[in-house]
Amino acid sequence: MSETEPTARPQTSLPERSIQILDFEREWVRHVGSKEEAISSQFHVSSARYYQMLNAVIDAPDAVKFDPMLVSRLRRNRDNRMRNRTVRTANHDHHEELTD
Repeated sequence: MSETEPTARPQTSLPERSIQILDFEREWVRHVGSKEEAISSQFHVSSARYYQMLNAVIDAPDAVKFDPMLVSRLRRNRDNRMRNRTVRTANHDHHEELTD
């Protein structure tokens, strides 16, 4: 199969917008410029709104059926970011306690 031929998509009940978001996450590194610029250009929403939509998509069971490897990677990345935020907050709070 050549790179110009579309790949077959699995049957899904995901809304088209959700599919577009997953496709974007799979391919965004091919865009010129920053991810935020690509989000704004393609979806016409702020980065914050896009990530809210992305989180809802990757929590949908149909998203896992549609692209299990991608959704697993996106969930793992999200979980790591949340864990790192929690650690930073806890360290910051602990530091404030020590300096009070």
